[in-house]
Order: sequence, then C-alpha cells, then structure tokens
Amino acid sequence: MPFRSLVLHRASPPRHPPLPPPPSPAPSRPHEEDPLASDIPSPRLDPRDEPTLLGLHRFNEADAGAAEEALLACCGSHRWALRLTAHRPYPDIESLLAAASEASYDLRPADLAEALADESWMPQPLLGMRAPGSQAAHTALRAAHAAYEARYGHVFVVCLEGIDPEEMLDAVLGSIRTRLANDPDEERLVAADELRRIALTRLEHLVATHSRAAAR
Repeated sequence: MPFRSLVLHRASPPRHPPLPPPPSPAPSRPHEEDPLASDIPSPRLDPRDEPTLLGLHRFNEADAGAAEEALLACCGSHRWALRLTAHRPYPDIESLLAAASEASYDLRPADLAEALADESWMPQPLLGMRAPGSQAAHTALRAAHAAYEARYGHVFVVCLEGIDPEEMLDAVLGSIRTRLANDPDEERLVAADELRRIALTRLEHLVATHSRAAAR
C-alpha cells in the first residue's frame, strides 16, 4: 500500500527531482581488465531482496546534490537530508531507515518548522469523497484544520498508513480534534513523530521506486 498523509489542499510547485538513472556502463573490450572489478566476490542475494538492494545502491552511489534533493521529497528539512546524505553508504534498507528515524528525532525547532512548511505545499487528496455524509465530513475537516492552524501556526499532518480509505475521513477528523486539546509543546512532539513516520514510508517507497525504474 502506498504511503498516505494528509495536509491542507494547496497549489503545488514542482517537487524535488528524483535520483538520476545510473550511467550506462561502457562496453567491455577484449583482453582488458575492468578497472572497477573487485577481488572480493559479490555476496549471494536472495532474489526477493535484489530490487530493493538495487535501489539502495543507486541512492548510495548518487552524487550528493541528487541524493539531498531526493531526500527532501521525503522530509523538507535540509539538515535531515544533509545528515542522511553524509552518512552514506548504507549496507541495507533497515540501516537507512534507522538512520532516518534517528535524524528525525534530532530535528531542532527550526528544522521541524522548515519541514512542516514544506508539507503545506504537498497536495494530498482527501479520500472517501463518495462515502455517505462525506460532504459534511469534509466541511467539518476544513473547519477543524483552520482551527488547528490558527492555534499552532503550522499545517496539520498525519500519517494514514494502514487505515482503510473508507475510514480515513473519520480517522483524520477524530485525530485533529483530539490534537487540538494539546498544548503547543505537546503538539510539536506529536507533529514531529507524524512527520517521522511519513518520511520513513516515503523513503522506503523512494528506494523501491528507483529499484523498479532500474529494472526497466
């Protein structure tokens, strides 16, 4: 299931560019040793893991600027993206996700504000439009969102991974109403954790997407 998050609908500028495709290898010449060949044999991989590893390899090998731009599509904090870029290469997807989670916990208030501001430009369709009573629910949701933004000064974000589409409107409306009772410091922590969950799912999706592109 693709990642889901929710923010207020706003016009969206072009998003950050994806990682560039890997360069095509030059054709080998007869009787010439490959200068990139290694004496260390390649590990045997489970075929089921190979696509993800291919995508992770592309991320590890991308130049720093391309890697940072791709990471900014997962979380809008430049410090977060720079930190993950600087710690490459990652041996496996679990290590990448663990590093991303740790970097998310270390976001400073200014970094969190930057990431939340970036989320405000992310277009996220409100699912469940055809559900009974959805028009009233959407009206209530927009009113709750306006109250949230007026209280906390930033966009409302929530990770909807694992929630059935038919239940999303009720889940989001219930979440935003509950969180409106938080004081600003409490809500900052909740919003940061929602961003962390969204970023991890986007990052995993990014690696898988580039794996599929490499396989074409």
